[in-house]
Amino acid sequence: MSSFPSVSAPVDLRVEPVDGVLDEVERALQTQLVRGTLVRKRRSLGVRTDRGTWVRVERRRFDKIGSQGWNGTECAALLEGVAQPQWHRGTAWRQPGDAVMWRADETDLLPGAPIGSSVLATEPALPEQWWQAFNASLEALAEQHTSRVATPDTVMITQGGVAEAIHCFLPSDVDGTVERWLPAHADLNWANMTGPEFCLFDWEDWGMAPQGLDAASLWGNSLAVPALTERVRHERRHELESRDGKLMTLFICAKILAPDAHPEDPRLEPARLMAAQVAEDLQRG
Repeated sequence: MSSFPSVSAPVDLRVEPVDGVLDEVERALQTQLVRGTLVRKRRSLGVRTDRGTWVRVERRRFDKIGSQGWNGTECAALLEGVAQPQWHRGTAWRQPGDAVMWRADETDLLPGAPIGSSVLATEPALPEQWWQAFNASLEALAEQHTSRVATPDTVMITQGGVAEAIHCFLPSDVDGTVERWLPAHADLNWANMTGPEFCLFDWEDWGMAPQGLDAASLWGNSLAVPALTERVRHERRHELESRDGKLMTLFICAKILAPDAHPEDPRLEPARLMAAQVAEDLQRG
């Protein structure tokens, strides 16, 4: 297997050698990978197999795995009524000499191409059936039962973390307590959904989260396209207009407006405007 830096050094799988990792996947899953189809992201790889399936491979440090494990894609296979690729099998192993784990999950191929990057710059041409299937899947997801806790950006979401994030917009005397926790995908963006047929994938971080996290996340990833932003708010208004939904809107705005945000990010100004509006609404009660 390829040699990687220690866990203290950042690792970007878009540039690191990964042939050894792919060799390990082939041995464990007893398949051949079509390496010409390899898609490389910062912390994950995706590649087609010779049996017409897809394998997603992720690298994760021990401190990002936690007590509930990181078999989110496998656990999501039990969800009912949610449009997602069928899961077939998975494997995990420790990177020798390092506090790092690798995991590979084999699923059906996607029914279409991902809609775009996680944050869109132009409005996608999505049919009405797509929005219907999107809503049906999110509603079905909210009705599931799980002991998993969502880990957006690989960090387990907590009441304390939410309160800390949103109080950069609110006075300390405004209650930031979340009322309802529901199952959420926890990484809802335009790179994790297909079109024109709706399918939701990359389930490694799903679990219980404040109501409205998914809706607010997709809203935040749409802010560079005003018409799309409004469409998302319209479709998920019952969540976003709830008190928890407003808290999640502030939670997402805090991420967008983080100190390390790129100064030319087109989402900055609309996020500032919405954060001010939502904070005022919450202070009025």
